Amino acid sequence: MTQMMRAVEITTPGGPDVLQLTERPVPKPGHGQVVIKVAYAGVNRPDALQRAGAYDPPPGASDLPGLEASGEIVAVGEGIEGLAVGDQVCALLPGGGYAEYVATPAAHCLPVPSGMGLKEAACLPETFFTVWSNVFTRGGLKAGERFLVHGGSSGIGTTAIQLAHAFGARVFATAGSDEKCAACVSLGAEKAINYKDEDFVAVMRTEGGANLILDMVGGDYIPRNLKALAEDGRLVQIAFLQGPTVEVNFALMMVKRLTLTGSTLRPQSNLAKALIAQDLLEAVWPLLEAGKVAPVMDSEFDLTDAASAHTRMESSGHIGKIVLKVAD
Repeated sequence: MTQMMRAVEITTPGGPDVLQLTERPVPKPGHGQVVIKVAYAGVNRPDALQRAGAYDPPPGASDLPGLEASGEIVAVGEGIEGLAVGDQVCALLPGGGYAEYVATPAAHCLPVPSGMGLKEAACLPETFFTVWSNVFTRGGLKAGERFLVHGGSSGIGTTAIQLAHAFGARVFATAGSDEKCAACVSLGAEKAINYKDEDFVAVMRTEGGANLILDMVGGDYIPRNLKALAEDGRLVQIAFLQGPTVEVNFALMMVKRLTLTGSTLRPQSNLAKALIAQDLLEAVWPLLEAGKVAPVMDSEFDLTDAASAHTRMESSGHIGKIVLKVAD
């Protein structure tokens, strides 16, 4: 195996143009880790936050961006069973996905679903880990409940719509254009709300309120979410595109007996992520292999053009996932 690899690094905090091609040593697997020769890397909002200087990697993680990838295992560390050199996997990464090789805990790897290519598989880990842990584990979504996801046409949104629909929930989504709303409905949303034309609070109230809301917007959406929830409803917060600071009247939480919670994925322990991976393998991978759920693909860029991928993502014109092609 070669000693050096191509990678994209963040030269300084800033806009997409600070992403520059560089050379780095190929990582070696530590105990419980594998090294993957990357075929494709997923592009996610946390990558852009890290690039902007607003989301530092956890201690010990690579400073390179990239939280998910697919490819072939080329090296295996000590203490690993069930994975071998030559296996094709997709994996949740602590960082380092924008590179030709990446090291990650073996327990965060999942097999490429049968019938799925490496490009599509690279889009699974970050969004599916996030949606499963927040909508189903933390949010406790049940069949028949009314579920609202904001940003329905994003990678998180398209995944949440499909999984919630597959498990029998009534799904509602917000999006910013008629095209994006149509995409949400095609994936299983009962109604998609164009937030430029309609008030999601009013829409959800006509439905009896949402039992669960998954929000990545924050800002003034937070008090509006409380109004849109049904009694005993739950709000799960996973990001703050409009900021984390807002004035909220918590009396509404008491009167309606609401639960407010949230999480971020990257800082969680290796064990916590391994448990999510096991849940996905048992509950979700059969749906992927049966074709009942699939990643929605927006666009593909070469590793050397990571800046354009970030520009595309931050334009919010995309529907679904953006990937970097790493291997030729």
